[in-house]
Amino acid sequence: MSNKSKIEICANSVESAVKAQQAGAYRVELCAGIPEGGTTPSFGEIRMARQLLNQTKLHVIIRPRGGDFLYSPIEQEIMLHDIKVARQLGADGVVFGCLTAEGYVDVPLMQKLMNAVGEMSVTFHRAFDMCSNPKEALEQIIGLGIDRVLTSGQEATAEKGIPLLKELVEQADGRIIIMPGCGVNAGNIRKIAEETGTSEFHFSGRSSVDSGMIYRNSKVSMGGTVKIEEYLKDVTDPDKQKKKAVNEKFRLFWNEFHSITQLPKENIAKAQREWKKLSDKEQQLAIDKVEDYYFHQTNINYLLHAASYLSNKAFLNEY
Repeated sequence: MSNKSKIEICANSVESAVKAQQAGAYRVELCAGIPEGGTTPSFGEIRMARQLLNQTKLHVIIRPRGGDFLYSPIEQEIMLHDIKVARQLGADGVVFGCLTAEGYVDVPLMQKLMNAVGEMSVTFHRAFDMCSNPKEALEQIIGLGIDRVLTSGQEATAEKGIPLLKELVEQADGRIIIMPGCGVNAGNIRKIAEETGTSEFHFSGRSSVDSGMIYRNSKVSMGGTVKIEEYLKDVTDPDKQKKKAVNEKFRLFWNEFHSITQLPKENIAKAQREWKKLSDKEQQLAIDKVEDYYFHQTNINYLLHAASYLSNKAFLNEY
């Protein structure tokens, strides 16, 4: 099966990054400070991630603090140093975004940072969702030579931001990648993809894991004013990631299958309903069976057979 979609996992640790790789992620964005929206990870974190990620691309967020994206001269120098460190440690890409006080892209500062990235790929992160004029901002970002924009469509979640995401994809017209992020999950990734035309997706897929601490002092929190569960840690969950990947493969298969067979849309909708009834294991087995047929057969009968596996029904035989 042709699968052009790429999944990026927001990894809050090397442990999460490794689990993302095990689950088949195309790329991870390595971050510290997740409760603050992601900040630059340490030298050691980047180095270990690079050492252990041999199949999955490594992108590093460059963000010296939480809060807004208006950076002081000292913070700008910190960002330059961090970009150089990420480059020296072999990161495949970096993720950053800078704004003016008026909510516009800080083009001079962005250009200064771009001059330091070398051959690394660059993503303009969700600072984009704080831009006062997203369409003007997109043109400025394209002009800077940036590879992609991570955005929720300036809404609380990417699903709510579908209208703007669709407009941005159309405006970009292949000049830059629009990557939806924030609230993307197994239940809505297909909808977001179909309604926006995007092919790269950003999500976390984390689950909380209980701490190994036996002695616990419930009167003290290290989280300050941010409520943090001291004895839970969030780690990328490979099962959640695989679920999303399988659903995306299903969507891509049906798009291609429909273009070949020209089956009525109601038949596709029927298959999708049946698909949702399958367990995770059955869905993965179905995808594996489809790929086996799709890669090795071109006869339409084999495609029909493969499609029946997707829904676990033989209803397509009547068509």
